[in-house]
Amino acid sequence: MEQGGRVAVVTGAARGVGAAVVQRMATEGWRVVAVDCCDDMPGLEYALGTEAQLKEVVDPFPGTVLPVVADVRDEPALAAAVKLAVDEFGGLDAAVAGAAVMAGGRPLWETTDAEWDALYEVGLRGVLHLARTAVPAMLARPQPRSGRFVAIGSAAAHTGLWRLAAYNAVKHGVVGLVKGLAADLRGTGVSATAVSPGSTDTAMLAATARLYGMDSPAPFAFQQHVERLLNPEEVAAAVCWLCGPESSAVTGSVLHADGGFTG
Repeated sequence: MEQGGRVAVVTGAARGVGAAVVQRMATEGWRVVAVDCCDDMPGLEYALGTEAQLKEVVDPFPGTVLPVVADVRDEPALAAAVKLAVDEFGGLDAAVAGAAVMAGGRPLWETTDAEWDALYEVGLRGVLHLARTAVPAMLARPQPRSGRFVAIGSAAAHTGLWRLAAYNAVKHGVVGLVKGLAADLRGTGVSATAVSPGSTDTAMLAATARLYGMDSPAPFAFQQHVERLLNPEEVAAAVCWLCGPESSAVTGSVLHADGGFTG
């Protein structure tokens, strides 16, 4: 199928990298189901995206981007979002696991169960739920397929971050899940990859700064060779490249869109 007819499901779509992926895909001719929980949760010290923000993302693309309020912790809700993509747009060609949360700011041994549960259930189990629901839909496409499963990792998947050990663990898990999924998908025409961003100018990075008692995330820029914060659109460009035909030789790999954070 030509890229103009391709269909994606994107989680974490109300703001940040997820929103930027939805907007770039829609501009490139994709039809997208944009998913976000649009609600806050225990264990987090900051507000998550809202229905109003999700609406702002999808409104410029009537008929080609459909908003769905669903929590990635709820597998049946994700299954319904995938079914919507199939029913409304005729199938599924890509799934982008962008939903994640941030908690921490203290040593691992002081991490609360509520913090661990929020990080793990959204950031790793949510990726599993998307794989369980989206991969079968991509495999339902006739051969030759070119399905893409892309998870948003983090520089935290590749290096220890001070007082963010639980977040480190979850993002390490995302990379491991993608590598195993890619092996399971061998020969199918569907790939599995991850994009690991560095410090990106999002609400979640601002929340991370507050965990360290910082008023602004600006000092994080100097962890990166580019000496600036990345913008979500730069990360979205990497995600969308992996979702496109040019990435046909890439699976089981991590693309480090991190400005040199782990370089």
